[in-house]
Amino acid sequence: MKLAKTTFLVLACVFCTQLSAAQIIIKTEPNVENIELGKDWDKTFAKSDEVFHQKVLFKNRYGFSLAGDLYLPKSQLGKGAKIPAVAVCGPYGAVKEQAAGFYAQELAKRGFVTLAFDPSFTGESSGNPRNISSNDINSEDFSAAVDFLGIQDFVDRKKISIIGIGGFGGFGLNAAAIDIRISKIVASTLYDMSRLYSSGYDDGINFEGRTLMKEDLSEVRYDDALNSSPTRSVYTLPSKLSGNEPKFIAEYFDYYKTERGYHPRSVNSNSAWSVFNQLAVANSPLSLFLGEIVQPVLVIQGQNSHALFFSEETYKKLKGENKELFIVKDASHTDLFDKKVPFDKIENFLRN
Repeated sequence: MKLAKTTFLVLACVFCTQLSAAQIIIKTEPNVENIELGKDWDKTFAKSDEVFHQKVLFKNRYGFSLAGDLYLPKSQLGKGAKIPAVAVCGPYGAVKEQAAGFYAQELAKRGFVTLAFDPSFTGESSGNPRNISSNDINSEDFSAAVDFLGIQDFVDRKKISIIGIGGFGGFGLNAAAIDIRISKIVASTLYDMSRLYSSGYDDGINFEGRTLMKEDLSEVRYDDALNSSPTRSVYTLPSKLSGNEPKFIAEYFDYYKTERGYHPRSVNSNSAWSVFNQLAVANSPLSLFLGEIVQPVLVIQGQNSHALFFSEETYKKLKGENKELFIVKDASHTDLFDKKVPFDKIENFLRN
């Protein structure tokens, strides 16, 4: 049997009154690709001195190596008790240095071990070609994060939850439908990407529209077969606003294209998804087994979000008394990336 590799994180000073130093062993799965990860603090939010931070690598069952930021709560380490953990990913097209990391660090300050990670094919994670997504693989990414957290001696395996932001709220729910190790699920500012790609906003694309889309996009495969990289979608954020954009585009711009949330590795900040992404994601409904999720679920959405209907419709498909739809007053979709995240509500849900 191959033994997991270990990384030693030396914790000094914080436990000086009790210990001269404490060693926390971070286990790494065998056969993880040795990706060179950035060493600088390049997040879109300030670093907290209430947590320890460590770059980590772990793998999913497809063999892709996923890059993550592990946040450890100084207040809980060294006490001997196992700590509840949370894996965080999203939004769709973002990287771990953006909203996912912001959520992860804040929850670590509140006493959780947290892992913000880049999904396969994006950010610092492996997978080629770049900037593509898969309902199956990206749902598996959440389970892989649970694997990683669950092998750590300081984590309580019975209390590993996940948070999916934006489109990764849908992937997270899909993962929870098959992975009952996941203790609780938070879907924040939820997007159902398969529904969006197949039916459009407010279900504006019908059968005829989908057929035309399939005809157009299927032809692109011939071009991609002759080229070294996939054709990129034309649907991306503009380099500057004209003033005539829909409000939600201006809101996205304000996050992804400004100092507030810009990151050089983010698809939404700099690039675009593969154009064929749309058909692949649309053809595998993420909501098919929502009614079979037995774990507690908290769906969070902004009152003024253009995507509110995704959360409302998803909530209707969930079964059981342990499901809740929480609407944040006067909040937009992107407000829940960083400005109006209801952390007290999230913490209470995860603990109780």
